[in-house]
Amino acid sequence: MDFTHDTYISPFTWRYGSGEMRRIWSETHKRRLMRRVWVALAAAQQEAGLVTAVQLTDLQTHQDDIDIARAQAIERETRHDVMAEIRTFAEQCPAGGGILHLGATSADITDNVDVLRQREAAVLLADRLRELLLALADRIEATADLTVMAYTHIQPAEPTTLGYRLAGYAQDLGQDYRDLQALLANLRGKGFKGAVGTQASFAELLADTAVTPQQMEAAAMARLELSYFPIATQTYTRQQDLRLMQVLAGLAASLHKFATDWRILQSPPFGEWAEPFGRQQVGSSAMPFKRNPINAENICSLARYVAGLVTPAWDNAGQAVLERSLDDSANRRIFMAEGFLAAEEMVRRMARLVRGMVVEETAVTRNVAAYGPFAATERVLMALVKAGASRQEAHEWIRGASLAAWAALKQSAENPLLDLLLADERIGQYLTAEQITRLMDATDYTGTAAERAMVLAKMVREDVMGDE
Repeated sequence: MDFTHDTYISPFTWRYGSGEMRRIWSETHKRRLMRRVWVALAAAQQEAGLVTAVQLTDLQTHQDDIDIARAQAIERETRHDVMAEIRTFAEQCPAGGGILHLGATSADITDNVDVLRQREAAVLLADRLRELLLALADRIEATADLTVMAYTHIQPAEPTTLGYRLAGYAQDLGQDYRDLQALLANLRGKGFKGAVGTQASFAELLADTAVTPQQMEAAAMARLELSYFPIATQTYTRQQDLRLMQVLAGLAASLHKFATDWRILQSPPFGEWAEPFGRQQVGSSAMPFKRNPINAENICSLARYVAGLVTPAWDNAGQAVLERSLDDSANRRIFMAEGFLAAEEMVRRMARLVRGMVVEETAVTRNVAAYGPFAATERVLMALVKAGASRQEAHEWIRGASLAAWAALKQSAENPLLDLLLADERIGQYLTAEQITRLMDATDYTGTAAERAMVLAKMVREDVMGDE
């Protein structure tokens, strides 16, 4: 087979995902793990007296002699990929080849291999997510006190702090990290249960030994250091694949929200954030001035793809027919690998964005000055009522001034709201000009945001560092 750029290859083959993640999902690694599973089974059967030490040693000696070309040649004849790898391995093992795959069915091998790869991929993804969370914790601590405008309905609302906003993303991603750890703790292989899960073939083989099928299974799986389901049909329950993809989709949702906000805040009307931009980087082939948020857009694009991968996993789980059908096989080859590759790519990109994040403080100050006074009127209203004014009357005084100020802002004028309130004699009956001016300074109208952002950053560090 020719896998050069002269033929179709997946973008995940070379564009998205790290070399480490690609190796986990490579064909070579899969076949190496298949052989590891066969050797584990043979070792357990050797303890039971079904396999000789010479046969086991022969298998172990050739365990890493992967020959994909030979296996593919056999598969073209047999139309069975597992059988092709069995024959390839057996040809290399004159002593042990004859007992290879003894009593097993294909899914005894492939399902355990799938979970071994899922575990490796999840560990790598957790490491990447840990790096992102630590980078976020640094940013939160550095910006916990930096006042920025908050927006609801994409409209200016009240001030918050940048650290507090970032803490919201970190909180979601921290939950994704814990979900990934829980997934890792509960991943289970099929074990060795034969064609429909009854272990009938192994019971027959072990009938004249002192070893039960359950003991043989436990011994083999211990060599793989892999927990396994007590009940399985020809395959392990595809509910596990569904849970796996739901965890990846949840992570994708958190990253999509973060990246979407980044794109909004990088647009010139906001202008508060910017992606790092290289000296030779090109924003547009047509418009030389463009600085597009290409990394955030890439994250959103991949996140939508990962979200869609839950559907085939759900179908496989919900439409599994009796003890097994093969209508899950083709899509599982795709979504497990690509789900992890896409998730890792998103996390790595976001970590680079966070580390290289540019905060345009001039724009931050401009937006707070333009819109913060509207939020600060809430303080003026409360002070007026405390001083003896009617809450309803005071609300109308401030509302009238606010509408006039909004009209001025639409004409690109500076916000005149403070001056309008200072000029209102009704308000002046209750508050001095100094009081009004102080109350209308929205830069400190952020409540407990800074304090709680710092607490969240500390929690993030404790969560992720505790797993190292």
